[in-house]
Amino acid sequence: MFVVVVEFTLHPGHSEAFRERVRKQARDSLELEADCEVFDVCIDPERDDFILLYEVYRDEAAFEAHLASAHFEDFNATVTPWISDRKLVRYRQL
Repeated sequence: MFVVVVEFTLHPGHSEAFRERVRKQARDSLELEADCEVFDVCIDPERDDFILLYEVYRDEAAFEAHLASAHFEDFNATVTPWISDRKLVRYRQL
C-alpha cells in the first residue's frame, strides 16, 4: 500500500470553506477511485488553520491517477488560493 500525508496551513478566514471542500474531495476520491482505500481528513482542535490528510492507495500509480483526476484538479484549483503552506510526504506500508 502507498500512503500519503498532506499538511495544509490555511490563510486566515478560509478554514470553514476549506473544510467543506476537502470533505467533498475525500468523498469523491473514495467513491470515484477504486484504488483509494482511505482518505481521512484530520483537524487540530487547537489550530483552526491546520488540516492533515491521511490517504492510502493500492500503489503509487493509483496515487498518480488520483492527481490526474478531474475531481482532484477541481479541488486543487479551488483551494490553492486559500493555502499558505502545503507539505506532502509519501510512505510505503510495511
